[in-house]
Amino acid sequence: MIYFDNSATTRVSTEAAETALRYMTEQFFNPAAAYTPAVRLEKEVNAARARLAAAFRADPSELIFTSGGTESNNVALSGTLAARRDKCRIITSAVEHPSVYEPFTAMKSEGYDVVFIGVQPDGRLNEKEFSEALTANTGFISIMHVNNEVGAINDISSLYRIAKEKAPNAVFHSDGVQAFIKQPAVNCDMYSFSGHKLHAPKGVGGLFVKRGVRFAGGQLGGGQESGLRSGTTNVPGVMALNAAAADYVKNREEYTERMFAVKKRLFENLSRIRDVRLNGPAVEDGAAYILNMSFLGVRGEVLLHSLMDKGLLVSTGSACAARHRGKNRILNAMGVTGERQDGAIRFSFCPDNTGEEADTAAQLIEDSLNILRRFRRR
Repeated sequence: MIYFDNSATTRVSTEAAETALRYMTEQFFNPAAAYTPAVRLEKEVNAARARLAAAFRADPSELIFTSGGTESNNVALSGTLAARRDKCRIITSAVEHPSVYEPFTAMKSEGYDVVFIGVQPDGRLNEKEFSEALTANTGFISIMHVNNEVGAINDISSLYRIAKEKAPNAVFHSDGVQAFIKQPAVNCDMYSFSGHKLHAPKGVGGLFVKRGVRFAGGQLGGGQESGLRSGTTNVPGVMALNAAAADYVKNREEYTERMFAVKKRLFENLSRIRDVRLNGPAVEDGAAYILNMSFLGVRGEVLLHSLMDKGLLVSTGSACAARHRGKNRILNAMGVTGERQDGAIRFSFCPDNTGEEADTAAQLIEDSLNILRRFRRR
């Protein structure tokens, strides 16, 4: 099997899995308990918090553990608006992940002034449109760091500066689920991440909240996470995330080079096939681990299932939207329409992928296209 769908989820690393097992079977205590083993465990969790916060150049008190990217993105918006208690302008982009886009859409019915900013043909935010949308009444902004479908990278630090100049009271959030640790740290008020995109288990992630930001938090209960996110601490998840993140930090340059080599090799192989188009930024300008290509004359879903039967696993876009039929919102916003949109496939890589897999995948794709294109509608 060749797995090229790492933007959907990654295989848990051996070290992260072993770490999780240890904290499930040996150090299984609730860190909120008062006895010595639990107190010791709380110190270990806080040490992990400090190491993960360092990736943001942040203080440990600014990091809240959550169940993952969706919760972090949702609570960033809801917790900020709850703290403001006014119907302010809120701004996001047209190509956000559903866990940002859908909550923003829902806020329209609540009376908020919701603005969706367009993007350039390569998937990056239209900065001119963004700047013009900023007002003194803007209260919350959410712009993703790396687009999960085409790999476009937004200059979050630059957008943050623009926002603070024109809307100084706005809270600036970034969905960093596809970027955390893989990309350099950025300046913002809030930043979401998820462990399972980084070879940690599913069900653990976090939200960075800069000190001083007005934020009401999320779920209520036992007062965990400084009262901002109640719920028993997911110790196995947190410690496994810590292990996976430490490995990635240590080897980031090597891992990035490996993934880009696979991406480039696959792109070059696929470019030799007729009627193939690149979607998103130029190969060298996007994230090293995401490649989106259109195969004209076939439907992406049909090609995906043909490749699955051959042992190659890819996707047609976000896993969170994969079961919803219809237009691809992200590609639509980029101006990728018609049969080019219909034939789009996303490939996403991890450090374990190889150039040989890229060669094999390209051959499997060509073989499938040769068969499927014979049945193309006239």
